Amino acid sequence: MLNKTFPFYLANKPESPNADLEVTDKYTGEVATRVAMASASDIDRGISAAVEAAPAMAAMPPFERQTVLDHCVARFRERFDELAMALCIEAGKPIKDSRGEVTRLIDTFRVAAEESVRIDGELLNLEISPRARGYRGMVKHVPIGPCSFISPFNFPLNLAAHKVAPALAAGCPFVLKPASRTPIGALMIGEVLAETDLPAGAFSILPCHRDGADLFTTDERLKLLSFTGSPEVGWALKAKAGKKPVILELGGNAACIVDADTDIADAVDRLVIGAFYQSGQSCIGVQRILIHESIYDELRDRLVEKTKTLVAGDPKNEDTFIGPMISEGEAERLHDWINEAKQAGATVLCGGGREGAMLEATLLEDVPRDLKVCTEEAFGPVAVLSRFSDFGEALKQTNDSKFGLQAGVFTRDWYKIQQAWDTLEVGGVVIGDVPSWRVDNMPYGGVKDSGLGREGIRYAIHDMTEPRLLVIRTP
Repeated sequence: MLNKTFPFYLANKPESPNADLEVTDKYTGEVATRVAMASASDIDRGISAAVEAAPAMAAMPPFERQTVLDHCVARFRERFDELAMALCIEAGKPIKDSRGEVTRLIDTFRVAAEESVRIDGELLNLEISPRARGYRGMVKHVPIGPCSFISPFNFPLNLAAHKVAPALAAGCPFVLKPASRTPIGALMIGEVLAETDLPAGAFSILPCHRDGADLFTTDERLKLLSFTGSPEVGWALKAKAGKKPVILELGGNAACIVDADTDIADAVDRLVIGAFYQSGQSCIGVQRILIHESIYDELRDRLVEKTKTLVAGDPKNEDTFIGPMISEGEAERLHDWINEAKQAGATVLCGGGREGAMLEATLLEDVPRDLKVCTEEAFGPVAVLSRFSDFGEALKQTNDSKFGLQAGVFTRDWYKIQQAWDTLEVGGVVIGDVPSWRVDNMPYGGVKDSGLGREGIRYAIHDMTEPRLLVIRTP
């Protein structure tokens, strides 16, 4: 159990002015620990400290930034089990998935350490016409400056890491607002960063209420905002962010197309994981499954059979696959969507029940395509099955969404692979697997209501640096 209170981190140092934020065990509902909450004054101090730290952070040579990131990798490995259990408790994430996220946390910082010494520039040949004779150019990439980060509840460690690690690699000080429901992972990252020799003010990790966090968005001293969360909140923040660049990693209702030539057993195994891992609370969780009519019945029946075997319960148990959703309110919302679909004529193939924050792994078919469970982001353990006869029509149906994060396609036909890559309006197309697949060095992000920009260490570093040109004239 988490049996201590946690400070927040302001200008690299822990502060405990209060213990106002209760963090619950998402399975039992009991208070697991308490966390210090930052006030508007604390946030202002954190931003001021980041501004003051910016010159020293920019001046850090790459090998020193790499040393900080390497230290984090080593300490995360040492604290592996502690990090996993904290995540299991605060997020309700099954312990096996929690260990997987700690592994990804380590990967993310390790890749950032490697990339920190690869932030190169380029030479430009400026002699493109007679008037440019004797001119040459060089471009280097400099830190953009103090950054503001807002991270979500569903991957409290790794999605915070995808902002923090590239900022350290690029030489940018930052202020981070972790999700109030799951702040512990970010604060444990802060504990490790506080052990390093980062310049004073290089980082602040400040849990606070959403209504007190305007400075993270509106303060003009901040030069970049990176937000991961819901589309409604993300687009509203962008509208208030002013002149600063904004990176948004928002929601989705990911589709997976399963064509006739698919290995059905393999597809079933991957679809179950894609739809139901960490109780479906992933923006690239499989929500819509489009199956070729020639294999529909067999794949559906095997998918239902496999889903019924999933163990639900206490996420601390090794056998648990389905844990609680983040709150009873979220489980009730999605349960209402399921009931709406049933009333509209949909068939519940399995699941559909709810007890508190525990929602059963649910598969639906014959769902009208204009219902919320098809058009909105479910963000829970629900997937909708439908059949198709023409691959092109399946692509069109996949695109019939306001979201566009990732899509999965099971096919062995290279021409269809190219067609999917050319046609699908998403940030990433995953062939032979579910759209839920991600590793931490790839460009990750979406289009339409799924966001702006890309995460993935090298791509995030690009956003956190600016090109600076030098022109030299030789008389």
